[in-house]
Amino acid sequence: MKKRSSLRLRLALWLLLPLSLFVAVCGWLNWRNAAEVADYVQDHDLLSSAKVLSDRLIWEDNDVQASVPPSALSLFVSPEHDRVFLSVTGANGELLAGSPDFPLPARRKPEGVDRAQWYDAEFGGLSLRAVVTTRSMYEVGGARDITIAVGKTERSRDHMLRTLWWPSMEYLLIALALAIALAVAALTLELRPIVRLSQQLAQRDPLHLDLVVDTGALHSELRPVADTINRFVAQLRAHSEAQRRFIADAAHQLRTPLAMQASQIEYARYTRQHRGEWDTRRADMDAMWLAMQTSNRRLVDVTNKLLLLAQAEHGDAHTRLERVDLAAVALRCVEQLAALADRRRIDLGLEASGTAFVQAQPALLDALVSNLLDNALRYTQEGGRVTLGVREAAGAVVLSVEDNGPGIPAEARERVFERFYRVAQDSEGTGLGLAIVREIARAFDAEVDLAANPREASGLLVRVRFPPAGPAETAG
Repeated sequence: MKKRSSLRLRLALWLLLPLSLFVAVCGWLNWRNAAEVADYVQDHDLLSSAKVLSDRLIWEDNDVQASVPPSALSLFVSPEHDRVFLSVTGANGELLAGSPDFPLPARRKPEGVDRAQWYDAEFGGLSLRAVVTTRSMYEVGGARDITIAVGKTERSRDHMLRTLWWPSMEYLLIALALAIALAVAALTLELRPIVRLSQQLAQRDPLHLDLVVDTGALHSELRPVADTINRFVAQLRAHSEAQRRFIADAAHQLRTPLAMQASQIEYARYTRQHRGEWDTRRADMDAMWLAMQTSNRRLVDVTNKLLLLAQAEHGDAHTRLERVDLAAVALRCVEQLAALADRRRIDLGLEASGTAFVQAQPALLDALVSNLLDNALRYTQEGGRVTLGVREAAGAVVLSVEDNGPGIPAEARERVFERFYRVAQDSEGTGLGLAIVREIARAFDAEVDLAANPREASGLLVRVRFPPAGPAETAG
């Protein structure tokens, strides 16, 4: 099985990963803004220097002369010791001042009233940010265009970028660190109820089902979990108690026929050892064999019904259901029990028309109908009537068994569904028939109820309401 990671870690990741991504995006946006500000300041300084140089252009001896005043270079003084390069060239490309071979842009795109163009360049193995602008010098003979270029290394610009960006990024990182610490602390504190719950469950003895989780100490999101655990434990407790009662009742029911068989076997051994008295004991032996046969039949009947009840209670009884014709099952059960009805001179009838399909397991459905008929035939007096009916009513399929026997008192109609409970203690029944009927009905989502027979002066009416089966699937 794949091992699950820590819930605390998973929750922290769900919280902190988006927060970290937010901090990263904010840092990138702050970097962009700081870069724009640093670029603007650097470009402004470059243009200011170019303007200072432009103002120092003069006519002298019928030619333009350029001088580089200290004020033009003072703009670039910085603790980072940037290097500054200048270039003043005439209309024919002749160098008037500055560094020779200073790189100019291949294509000129002057912008604004200053007719300036900013660009990046490489000069002397250094990366420069440069600006180039043009000034027209007029004389009597005409005008001359003078090109002025100023370049500067970017150490001060990079320093300004870090100065502008890092404080805000530092605040973001501090906030992220605090968020991580608070998230871990909060998750540790808030998950303590789950840890206590797990410890409480781990320390419980699995053989004791008196566990009740206190939902008042849990958060509202955890209370449904605790309620589910409490309901599950209650179901386990009820199931365990039912099993305990079942085992005790089964042991009690099996003890009597087993004890009878043991005594009868002992009597048979005694008779074999005293063969001289065989003739006088023949009648006793015949009665013993008959009693042993009766005891054995009862033992087999109890065992079979216990196995059938266990099958009905098993979880698989609720699954693997199929479409079964209840009317056909009822007819088959009537035919199987017709001989018993004849021996007791009971009028056994079937009222059904057409088909009535339900969702069920065929074997358990046969057992349900057989147990209802067997109970009716067993407790109805000789010469009585038992009628089995199948009909559809109010969106359900109803199976009914009517008899004119002694019936069941109203106060005992719920108790007869208990295992081994019998209204008449002197009867030969096992007390499991109606318990089996109810368990099978529950497996099929059906309902069982008992009532007095309205069509007879006495007797019992048993009805089982099945949800109807859907239409049969057709082969595609």
